[in-house]
Amino acid sequence: MRNARKMWAALVAPALLLTGCSLLQSKASDQGLAGVGDPYFPTYGNSGYDVAHYGLKVRFDPSSGRLDGTNTVRATATQPLDRFHLDLYGLTVATVTVDGQPAEATREADELIITPKAPIAKGAAFTTEIAYGGRPADTPEKDAENNGFFTSRRGAVAVGEPQSAAAWFPVNDHPSDKALYDIELTVPAGYSGISNGLLRGRSEQADGWNSWQWQVTSPMASYLALMAVGRYRVVQGVHKGKPMITAIAAKVPVGEADENLARTPEVADFLETIAGPYPFDAYGGIVVADRRVEDEMESQTRPVYTAATWEDGPDTGILAHELAHQWFGDSVSVATWQDIWLNEGFATYAEWLWLEHDGGPTLQQQYDQRYADRKSELWEVPPGDPGREEIFSDSVYERGGMTLIALRKLVGDEKFSAILRTWTQRHRDGNANTADFIALAEQTSGQQLDAFFDKWLYAKGRPS
Repeated sequence: MRNARKMWAALVAPALLLTGCSLLQSKASDQGLAGVGDPYFPTYGNSGYDVAHYGLKVRFDPSSGRLDGTNTVRATATQPLDRFHLDLYGLTVATVTVDGQPAEATREADELIITPKAPIAKGAAFTTEIAYGGRPADTPEKDAENNGFFTSRRGAVAVGEPQSAAAWFPVNDHPSDKALYDIELTVPAGYSGISNGLLRGRSEQADGWNSWQWQVTSPMASYLALMAVGRYRVVQGVHKGKPMITAIAAKVPVGEADENLARTPEVADFLETIAGPYPFDAYGGIVVADRRVEDEMESQTRPVYTAATWEDGPDTGILAHELAHQWFGDSVSVATWQDIWLNEGFATYAEWLWLEHDGGPTLQQQYDQRYADRKSELWEVPPGDPGREEIFSDSVYERGGMTLIALRKLVGDEKFSAILRTWTQRHRDGNANTADFIALAEQTSGQQLDAFFDKWLYAKGRPS
């Protein structure tokens, strides 16, 4: 996300997520536990299994607001399982099978608890298919963000951070269990069904509905999954041999949004000079018109922008921030939400570099302007451990970006560049935490950096 203010997330689309890359493995017999033990959001996600792939088929009707879907989840047990959990809000489950056999499904609040016909052995691969439907509802926990399912007779849009996916499909809703996706969106004729990754096909059906088939070929965290249904002007192109698909809500006037979004390849190419090769096999972006979606979001391969993003004229800093997340946050994802500065601080640093390149303030000016204010709220929240209510505070974004500028001054341009490129390559398609970054910085620079990171990331007050 680009803005540090509280952002209202939207949801709607098809994708089912089952996961078990648990931060805290279950010690209770053969039952996967609800929650992976995230220090800020301990109930998010589930333990006991690791999802490899979600196969989603979702049909959404804007006239009724109803969503019907099936999700085929391929996973591997990380412990013996006689039952396991998925996260799901509101929607009703019709049937569940595990390895083709009917399974028992019960609900406890926002948990879908599945008991297979036969226990699953540790290390065994298993396939779960869930049929579900209903009218998606807001997530009950607001936490740091308001995650809702925004729908109208014009369509719907689903994005959200730190939690969103469980409002529209059963999922292990934590970034520690990334997976591949195939997403088929079936929508009325004349509507578009936009999601992440590669557009593998579109088909017209005799009943007046169309299906859009998308494939995500690099592991993706659940909160990055996107679905948007509506009337869009869709533009397809190619950049560096990879497809680029953009979609702008028909309600948004032709002009600034189209011109700014068209600079996506230019900005992405610049970011490659900082972070290394672009990590995915598709480029793109989407501009949604629902005013309840207030801020931008780094959905994998296809960032979400709003109708207001370019109302006041060009702002390629927004493009740079969300595209930088493709490396910092999407390809290299946080292990826990405490480490959110690894996403937002890095994207802010990249945004400032792009603005300097594009004729705006220099990197040093961005730093000096903020450092000069001794009473700034930046010094009240340590970005390396901001607390669950402050994970999208200005400090996480701006002091996080300033930390990288200060580190660059300390270790020198050459070593700093090597740190960033090694970071994106070493942890590509995976998860990492702040301790991993500190270890890499010390290894690359040959310096002991505990005192530096303590004052910049974990202490209150302006670093001297």
